[in-house]
Amino acid sequence: MKILIVEDEIGLADALSQILIKQHYTVDKVYDGQSGLDHMMTGIYDLLLLDIMLPEIDGMSILKTIRSKGNSTPVILLTAKGDVPDKVSGLDCGADDYVAKPFSTDELLARIRAALRRKGEVIQDDALRFGDIELNTTTLCLSCKTKELKLILKESKLLELLLLRKLSVTSKEQIIEKLWGFDTEVEYNNVEVYISFLRKKLLFLESSVRIKTIRNVGYVLEMVD
Repeated sequence: MKILIVEDEIGLADALSQILIKQHYTVDKVYDGQSGLDHMMTGIYDLLLLDIMLPEIDGMSILKTIRSKGNSTPVILLTAKGDVPDKVSGLDCGADDYVAKPFSTDELLARIRAALRRKGEVIQDDALRFGDIELNTTTLCLSCKTKELKLILKESKLLELLLLRKLSVTSKEQIIEKLWGFDTEVEYNNVEVYISFLRKKLLFLESSVRIKTIRNVGYVLEMVD
C-alpha cells in the first residue's frame, strides 16, 4: 500500500513516515499544498494523510479538487484538537476520517487500516490470496500448501500489487510508480529483476500460480495446470 503524507510540520511528517514504513507501507511525503495536489493527481496512492493548514494550497482545497476529479482515494485529515468546524467541513467535502493532533500511533494505524478496509483493498487478516498462494502483508511471508518463505519488502510490495489487481494487467509504469514513486529514475530492468525473483520463489513453492508477461503491456497473474 502506498501512502502520501501532506504535512508542513517537517518533524511530524518525517516521524509519521518512519512509523508507516515500519508497518511495511510505502510512503511519500511533501510539505506544502501544491506539491500535495500534484502528487495526488498522479493517481498512484492508496491513502492520503492530509493536514488542513498548509502553505500554498490548504488541505480543504486539495480535498475538494481531488474529489471533483473523481479521485476516491481514502483521505484522513490531520486536524488541531479543537477544530470541530474543520472536521465537519472536511467530512462534508469527502474526507473518510480525521485524527486530532496530538494523536497516538496506535489510533492512527487503526484508522488507516479501517479506511483501507472500506476501500476494499485490505483483508482483515492481512492475507491476500490467489489460486494456491497466500501473502501475509504484515509478515511478508508467502505460502503455498505446506511450504512457506519470507519475501524481501520490494518483492512483497510487487506481489501485493499484482494480487490486488488480480486478473488485470499491471504495466511496468504502474509498478514503478507504486513501488518507487512517480519521480524516480528507476528503469524497467529493475522491475524485470524483481519479477524474476518472484517467479523463482513461486517455482520453489511448487505453486500453480505464474506471472505472465503480456508483451509491450505488462504482467498478470495466471493459474496453470
